[in-house]
Amino acid sequence: MSDAIRRAAELLHGHRDSIDRLDAILVFTLAERFKHTQAVGRLKAEHGLPPSDPTREADQIARLERLAAEANLDPAFAKKFLAFIISEVIRHHERHLENGRPPNPTHEQE
Repeated sequence: MSDAIRRAAELLHGHRDSIDRLDAILVFTLAERFKHTQAVGRLKAEHGLPPSDPTREADQIARLERLAAEANLDPAFAKKFLAFIISEVIRHHERHLENGRPPNPTHEQE
């Protein structure tokens, strides 16, 4: 194996280690976020509030697009990502209201 190939393999390994750590951070961050949205879902159900808040959702999407631009991340990707999370949250909050009980904690999001 040439020195150039060996060095490329080392760099690849380092990048992959970083990616693995960042994936773990994403999972644990999402789990923490979902714990809070579980509480939001319970509060909404207890007080008869609607499962969605279009004004907040629009504000959050705009905020995430700005943050993405600052971080040199494609704002369209960030918008799609948050829109997916929001749609899941609303779906879970609706189910929470229908069932009168908290949704599965591993799936609740906002």
